[in-house]
Amino acid sequence: MTTTFVLVHSPSVGPSTWAPVAAALERRGHGAVVPDLTRVARAGSPTWPRVVETVRDAAPETPLVLVAHSNAGLFAPVVKEGLGDRVVACVLADAHVPPRKGLVRAAEEADLEFLRGLAGDDGMLPRWTDWWSEDVVAGMLPDAATRARVVEEQPRLPLAYYTEAIPVPAGWDEVRCSYLWYGPPYDVMAEEAARRGWPVTRIPGAHLHQVVEPEAVADALLMLSRKS
Repeated sequence: MTTTFVLVHSPSVGPSTWAPVAAALERRGHGAVVPDLTRVARAGSPTWPRVVETVRDAAPETPLVLVAHSNAGLFAPVVKEGLGDRVVACVLADAHVPPRKGLVRAAEEADLEFLRGLAGDDGMLPRWTDWWSEDVVAGMLPDAATRARVVEEQPRLPLAYYTEAIPVPAGWDEVRCSYLWYGPPYDVMAEEAARRGWPVTRIPGAHLHQVVEPEAVADALLMLSRKS
């Protein structure tokens, strides 16, 4: 049975950040789906049950490789539990590495001061690309059309998204896990993955590099998902 790659984007951005890689995987004869998480935070906290439901609804009844980018990595354990034994491998791509069990939050206390400064009186944050300068955003994306698409589909998230507790079921990482990273600050996460004995690969680039080099990222996902 054909393996399907389930490419999970951060709720801060949208599915177009994985669409080019999905197309590259399909050209190689693999299934690929990109669940749309842009609406999961609209109903307030907790967000994680809607993340699980959305991914589960999108995933076919085939063996699955779960791939999570950025802070979607924090949802990987609970999503993996929701998908069950269909998950044969998990790849975290420039993503946060969850603990082995317990609870985790999308932002540490040191980052919350920055986020509180961005939040409006209604508790809502600006779109993620509006947190950074024009030069920084332009440097992450390959062209104006791609930038417009990525920027347009972003949701505004509530500050509460970054403070809610996300459960981490024990044993989630008993499946084959690996790590793909692009650059700082995710070198710290790559080091943690290596300490856990996971295969680690780097493709140098900025945080949305899967949009810039989808062919190379697709090749890396195929390689990492096959390693034992």
